[in-house]
Amino acid sequence: MNGLCKISKTSEAIRLFRKMEERNLELDVVLYSTIIDSLCKDRLGLCNCSLWNEVTKLLNEMVERKIMPDVLTFSILVDTFSKEGMLKETKEVFDVMIQRDIEPNTITYTSLIDDYCLQNRMDEAVKAFKTMVRKGCSPSIVSNSILIHGYCKQRRIDEAMSLFCEMSTEGIFPNVITFNTLIDGLCKNLHLPKVMTLFHEMEDKKLDLNFVIYNILIDGMCNAGKLTTARELFITLPTKGLCKEGLLIEARELFEKMEENGCSPYHVTYNTIIQRFLQHNETSYVVKYIKKMVDKAREVFNTLPTKGLQADVWTYNIMIKGLCKEGLLIEAMELFEKMEENDCLPDHVTYNTIIQGLLQHKETSCVVKYNKMMVDKGFSAIATTATILINLLFTN
Repeated sequence: MNGLCKISKTSEAIRLFRKMEERNLELDVVLYSTIIDSLCKDRLGLCNCSLWNEVTKLLNEMVERKIMPDVLTFSILVDTFSKEGMLKETKEVFDVMIQRDIEPNTITYTSLIDDYCLQNRMDEAVKAFKTMVRKGCSPSIVSNSILIHGYCKQRRIDEAMSLFCEMSTEGIFPNVITFNTLIDGLCKNLHLPKVMTLFHEMEDKKLDLNFVIYNILIDGMCNAGKLTTARELFITLPTKGLCKEGLLIEARELFEKMEENGCSPYHVTYNTIIQRFLQHNETSYVVKYIKKMVDKAREVFNTLPTKGLQADVWTYNIMIKGLCKEGLLIEAMELFEKMEENDCLPDHVTYNTIIQGLLQHKETSCVVKYNKMMVDKGFSAIATTATILINLLFTN
């Protein structure tokens, strides 16, 4: 039954439960609580009247059979009401626990604290937190993070920082969620020096620096007018593994958010996003999407002059490579020709990139032209270019 509930097959679990009942097998508080928990976790209890009636029915059965709900049963109900923002019901269930001498545990208190925070009743949340400690229930990372979030929402930053510092002294080490919550609160209240201190602490602790924290930081820095810091943070994304193919959409959204917030990226920032758009067009399963990625890279490249930025040789090399990979050789050659017009001289990488692209598409007549140009400029073919040429000769 527990296995069925864990994979959200609550209906099957209830049928099994009723079969046990028909066979007069013993039903205990654990079985009832398991079913009730599954109904509530599926968010069906309060969103679907018939299934919430099932929860009520199960609770009534427990009373009739003199199976008294325990701390787990009550905690499930408190948590469910709390997540639905039903503070009145949350408090009523909590009070019934106390009346029946069933001591709430950390999970029960945390759910109550969460509900108070959601309703912006911070004084009552703090009171519940202190009662939890006084009753010998050790606060968890979750309960501390919830309270910190509540403080930040009400701009009580000093109290949020104080609780954050107390956590370590109590042997509770903040996790990514705790850091993200506090940093978000600090950004929104313009406590920027503390923000970067906490961010560097996350790096030192080798915590998972995902798009959530970068979103918070870049948004906060843009809103505060710290545009250089925002750009620097964006440029570090590839080094953190956050421009991989599966995360490229998030990188693009973050890039666009910078522009929306008036943070005009430097050419290095543009190079970062252009390179990532083109680097992952090797995904063979969606050619159409690959084309869109190249188009987007071209679009970004073409906007550089309107941003008052001059493309450098690295930018041209990235674009030429991407165009060659897509078979857009005429466009790649036209871009090559524009380099000198724009006072940006091709380097050995540029020549090798375009020659490799031409070789791969068997445009041998053009290869001769660019190879001569390369030699005249004092550059030579790299090993990869030479290998492609040799393979092409043998194939022919």
